[in-house]
Amino acid sequence: MSVTHLNKDLENLTLTLIADFAAPVERVWQLWSDPRQLERWWGPPTYPATVEQHDLTPGGDVTYFMTGPDGGKYRGWWRVATVDAPTSLEFTDGFADQDGVPNPDLPMTATRVTLTDREGGTRMDLRSVFDTREQMDQLMEMGLEEGLREAAGQMDVLLVG
Repeated sequence: MSVTHLNKDLENLTLTLIADFAAPVERVWQLWSDPRQLERWWGPPTYPATVEQHDLTPGGDVTYFMTGPDGGKYRGWWRVATVDAPTSLEFTDGFADQDGVPNPDLPMTATRVTLTDREGGTRMDLRSVFDTREQMDQLMEMGLEEGLREAAGQMDVLLVG
């Protein structure tokens, strides 16, 4: 598995995932920049994602839903803040209601993805920042930590092909 580190920092309200891949930065970037590739790994294996909108430009939106084992659809969105292809991406990540409208009652995170060359491959640093400890705890109880590990763990197979 490519995930080498997952650190929950309660003091700084961050969750940081580090993964190393035997693929160049440009190839790993495609897993973020191509909506058909993104939906093959964004979300745990039992909750596959379907990307509906994918505007990976500053101010753009990415909207998606995950389909659970029971057939239920769980919607989410990103609001893109910055993009420096192929090495970094920043976005706000949130939940949406069944109509795709952002749900202000559920926590949002500020997420930064950084891809760097490392030993002939790529290191991905994905850092999520929470507004409060309560929001962080709520998302951890919803399975964010394990879900993120499982989702990123699916990236290796896509990079081999």
